[in-house]
Amino acid sequence: MLMQTLRRMQPLFVLLALIFMALLLRSQWAELQTHQWQLNLPWLAASALFLLAAWAVEIAVWLRLLRAVGGQLIYWAGARIWFLSAIVRYIPGNVWQPLSMTLLCQRRGVKPAATVTSILLYQVVTLLAVTPIAAVYFSVTGNWGLLTGMLAGYGPWLVAVGLAPLAAFLVRPSLLVEFINWVLVRFGRDALDTGLSRAELVVVLGLTVIDWMIWGASFCALAFGLNAYTPPEMMALAPHLIAVYPVAFAVGFVSLITPSGLGVREGAFYLLLAPILGGGTVTVIALAMRIWTMVGEAIAAGVSLLLPERLPAVEPAPPLPENDLREGIA
Repeated sequence: MLMQTLRRMQPLFVLLALIFMALLLRSQWAELQTHQWQLNLPWLAASALFLLAAWAVEIAVWLRLLRAVGGQLIYWAGARIWFLSAIVRYIPGNVWQPLSMTLLCQRRGVKPAATVTSILLYQVVTLLAVTPIAAVYFSVTGNWGLLTGMLAGYGPWLVAVGLAPLAAFLVRPSLLVEFINWVLVRFGRDALDTGLSRAELVVVLGLTVIDWMIWGASFCALAFGLNAYTPPEMMALAPHLIAVYPVAFAVGFVSLITPSGLGVREGAFYLLLAPILGGGTVTVIALAMRIWTMVGEAIAAGVSLLLPERLPAVEPAPPLPENDLREGIA
């Protein structure tokens, strides 16, 4: 009942998010008019390259998790599915991307249970990978944005609470897969044959932390591409921009009330970066990053549509050794 109510209210949430962003822009309009904007094409190009690199890593992480639960796709087939399904997540409902991925994977012989599990694992790993970045950032800088005065004394406790889920998952990495298998058996479905080991979890967590840093670098380069900063200013701002991006993204993701955290993510950027960059600058950079990403995803989806539909689903099996071939013929 609650989920049905939330789905029905999502158009309202989207409208409220758009109103919020419009009010945010209006509140900073005077600062935006006086700000000296300056486009820097090399930095914009660097942001685009970082964006491509981040997508390449996150697709690799998802495919690795898919293999961990019994699914197999070659990289380019997985990339095509990734981008074709990414553009539908902006539709109100927050279920269209996982549903699209499940259907596209099923067409290539991947069990729906394996796809759904890999998506859940990916989302969990993505959020867990933010926690060490956030812990280091808040511990070293002490910057809680507009809430610094209120939360400064509670910083160590907040960092410890944030790291607790990561510790729990490292102790029992198979917990999510075990729970999904229990649900599958309860509904008369076959349990997944494999699971996520601790070693594999450490690898995917490490890759996802790297992925977040690349996303942050793209956000940072976009900020430098829209504003004129001196090299010392860039050196001072870069750690904040790189680390805050995954934190704000995670806040928007867990909100669940708007597609792709619309409005919530931008609010988190404003909350954490306004004292450092100024409200108007943060507002424009946050909105520019969303538009930048959406345009990139639309282009990637268009390119994916041009790829051959009948790519092989899995890597071809390696040839048998010569002795095995002779035995088989015999």
